Amino acid sequence: MQTVIGLMSGTSMDGIDAALLRTDGRNRVEPGAFLTIPYDDGFRARLRSCLGGVGDVPDVERALTDLHAQAVARLLALAGLEPGAVDLIGFHGHTILHAPDDRRTWQIGDGARLARLTGIPVVHDFRSADVGAGGQGAPLVPLYHRALVQAAGLDTPVAVLNIGGVANVTWVGPGTGEEAAVVACDTGPGNALIDDWVLARTGQRFDRDGTLARTGAVHAVELTALLDHPYFSRPAPKALDRDAFDPAPVAGMSDADGAATLTAFTAFAVEQVIPHLPAQPGRWIVTGGGRLNTTLMAMLGDRLRAPVVPTEEVGWNGDAMEAQAFAYLAVRSRLGLPLSLPGTTGVPEPLTGGRYSTPA
Repeated sequence: MQTVIGLMSGTSMDGIDAALLRTDGRNRVEPGAFLTIPYDDGFRARLRSCLGGVGDVPDVERALTDLHAQAVARLLALAGLEPGAVDLIGFHGHTILHAPDDRRTWQIGDGARLARLTGIPVVHDFRSADVGAGGQGAPLVPLYHRALVQAAGLDTPVAVLNIGGVANVTWVGPGTGEEAAVVACDTGPGNALIDDWVLARTGQRFDRDGTLARTGAVHAVELTALLDHPYFSRPAPKALDRDAFDPAPVAGMSDADGAATLTAFTAFAVEQVIPHLPAQPGRWIVTGGGRLNTTLMAMLGDRLRAPVVPTEEVGWNGDAMEAQAFAYLAVRSRLGLPLSLPGTTGVPEPLTGGRYSTPA
């Protein structure tokens, strides 16, 4: 068992999630302390300006790395640990470009600098090997989802739906250990389109509790136009960039109707993946910020033909899971174990990945 810190900066650009995990990189996972450090509005704007791989990337990358080092220090203080008690950091960085069909993916974050600043070895650059081998490079959390499902003894098949900026699903089938089948893909938009709409229209960063969407009406014609995208007819596994969908169909709507229609778009997009799964899940467990949007959760319940529950119902911390996943994947990387499978990213064979940096 190793003590590892996982760090995640997601496509919603909310801030840094930092989580402690004890794990063997296989089927033993013991979550520990967790915290989130929100980005201030100034840094969030700088980060947004780099999306697509443009702008002042080197300076933003340095600032991003330094903020992650501060997150590590705060997590260690919260847990009462010294850096020497931690074996490894799994550092995802922040995705500013993801174009797997062009074999390109770019997560900014200087792993070597983070190792020097924290005094702890760092595994970083988790996605490049997968994309270089012809995989989609995402999602990478499914193997951690499988470990959690097995550790909790949940009935299978079950789906773990992560709704961040982009939404992704992990289908876990029957079986034990590494033998249990896993199928995964990005389902489509998560919170990103909703967040961008609400920010542009109201100045708020997100639709808290789905309140704005709840007061609006879903426009069926415009929803159909949003769903008329070739991505939804592609089989799993498949992955998306944050800005893959054009929200133009909702441009002329009221604030509330636009929020309602974009929220429905996320829910209907999840429904589209069901025919691509090996079997209907018996339950959908929702993690990420989307689980806190009660309007979205109600829409998912209407569409998915099975119980839809937040992670807390099975005893998981839905805010910490992605950070925990990159702690888990860091250990697997050091052990040479796969981070992705043909059924999770479309990579031709089970593939490890990540780069290793030491403090020296």
